[in-house]
Amino acid sequence: MIDTRNAAQTDASNNNAAHGDDILYAVRNVTKRYGDRTVLDVAHLDIRRGEILSIIGPSGMGKSTLLRLLNFLEPPTSGTIHFHGKTFDNSQEVPLALRRRVTTVFQQPMLLRRSVEANVGYGLRLRGESDRSEQIHAALEEVGLGGLARQPARTLSGGEAQRVALARAMILQPDALLLDEPTANLDPYNVGLIEQIVARLNREHGTTIVLVTHNVFQARRLARRVALMLDGRIVESADAETFFESPGDPRTAAFVRGEMIY
Repeated sequence: MIDTRNAAQTDASNNNAAHGDDILYAVRNVTKRYGDRTVLDVAHLDIRRGEILSIIGPSGMGKSTLLRLLNFLEPPTSGTIHFHGKTFDNSQEVPLALRRRVTTVFQQPMLLRRSVEANVGYGLRLRGESDRSEQIHAALEEVGLGGLARQPARTLSGGEAQRVALARAMILQPDALLLDEPTANLDPYNVGLIEQIVARLNREHGTTIVLVTHNVFQARRLARRVALMLDGRIVESADAETFFESPGDPRTAAFVRGEMIY
């Protein structure tokens, strides 16, 4: 395993007040272990309110594990995660009200054997908000699927299914939307649509977006800040222009050039 514990983290020095008002998440000394295997070891990562942060790196480097911790689907083995003014470790249960402020869209959309509109409204029904047909149809229009509301969700193409999953997340109006390889294996048309939707959601609603991807081109198109993850650790994080044009770590430069790094 590459030791990146002392690697430069460009934005760290600019956040001396780690839990400032502009910080939605502050990850400190977080590890995640499964048995004897450490899959995540993040010393410092801040996620700012209203930004698009892209976490890039090869597959199997801990990016999806980090998202599961940010969505409080799993607790860290050690360390703390500060979110919305509260700090949590593995000894605390995150309140439901806070867990509802963040949602995730995964690479493979998990759709129910129901209509498209029923899938989009599923989260609202779980929260007791059953009569939201106007919201559901507005969300479907926003993702370009207004004409498919009554179609069985299992009959959709891969790109359409992913847009349904995105609409289902958007309608909950989360403060943080976590995207785990949301356009992997999709055609360029659907990739473009989803990127437009994500950019608009961030721009018009101020939603904080964390995008996990191995696609440096997508990160460059969408993100304001970018972080490279290798072996479960953050090698470097910086604003997008600095990250791509003058990275501080040679592994970042190599990855941006398309070279294989592990």
